[in-house]
Amino acid sequence: MNSKDNNKFIPPHGGYQKLASFQMAEIVYDATAHFCNKYIDKHSRTHDQMVQAARSGKQNIAEGSMVSGTSKEFEIKLMGVARASLEELFIKEGGIRERMLKARLNERNIKK
Repeated sequence: MNSKDNNKFIPPHGGYQKLASFQMAEIVYDATAHFCNKYIDKHSRTHDQMVQAARSGKQNIAEGSMVSGTSKEFEIKLMGVARASLEELFIKEGGIRERMLKARLNERNIKK
């Protein structure tokens, strides 16, 4: 912070669009939505859970950035929620990584 920032009641905050974590979460959301729409029944609970987890990750990074000017504690909590949402897609059994691999293998087998 420079001396100008020290005089402000609420320090600068936001700018989440420039964060690498937000940019990556946006890519993950777009890829998840595309994948789910292509390979998973749109009316299934799995589709909803996967898209919602990706959306939550992206949204919590943005909200954490916006609140950072008034509460570092809440910023950290929101970033933790974002991390947990995104991990749900990749780590848990049946997550997006596993589903993508299975879908690719099925496509390759069909093309042969």
